[in-house]
Amino acid sequence: MDIQALIFDVNGTLIDIETDEGMEEIYRAIGHFLSYQGITLHRQEVRDLYFEIMREQRRNSHEAYPEWNAVELWRELIRRKATDYTRSLPPEKLEQMPVFLAELYRGISRKRLRPFPGVKQSLDLLRPHYRMAVISNAQSAYGVPELNATGLLHYFHPVIISGDYGFGKPDRRIFQQALDALHLEPEQVLFIGNDLYDDVFGAQQLGIKTIFFAPRPQNTHREIQPDYIIYNFAELPTAVNYFVERKQLAKE
Repeated sequence: MDIQALIFDVNGTLIDIETDEGMEEIYRAIGHFLSYQGITLHRQEVRDLYFEIMREQRRNSHEAYPEWNAVELWRELIRRKATDYTRSLPPEKLEQMPVFLAELYRGISRKRLRPFPGVKQSLDLLRPHYRMAVISNAQSAYGVPELNATGLLHYFHPVIISGDYGFGKPDRRIFQQALDALHLEPEQVLFIGNDLYDDVFGAQQLGIKTIFFAPRPQNTHREIQPDYIIYNFAELPTAVNYFVERKQLAKE
């Protein structure tokens, strides 16, 4: 079967991002915001509750590769600490507040957000010939806005985010979600990612050929071997053509 789609990891592959969840500014700002919603918490209390609820979500999961949910985390924090004043707020505000808090948390913690060099140029070259999708171990409250902010969102459909499913890569089911949405078989797609275990091993479980993006040195797994390695994104069209040509030769 011909290759019809390219599926990408996001952070570390398409997007060069750095965050710092240790910044006390995050928890101070959120504590100040919550005080206007009737919830009084010191920044250290916000921090402790945040990580406590995250651990609870993961502990209560029965998944091999559990994923937490940022929006539900903030919804639970508000539920636990709500006062009569909080509960008197308009329902639509209470509904949207956890989404806002997830976005605020990520926005303050973010130190760098940009596409890797050559990403847009390579996607523009490949888009006329292939459908494109992403699978990201992330949160929708972060991942979708960040793809949009970097000018990349319009390239991809579907956008599969692990936080929406409760499990993440390398679970084979999240790769199957993308295949089902694309209505394609494993041999009709290539997966491009920067993590040998989550991306390469995960995709290869289903028989998907992989292109490993290695912009920086990282730990190796002797037992995991990608099908092709690129060191900058400008090499991606050549890598894709390599697989196309192999399939053509196999037909002859």
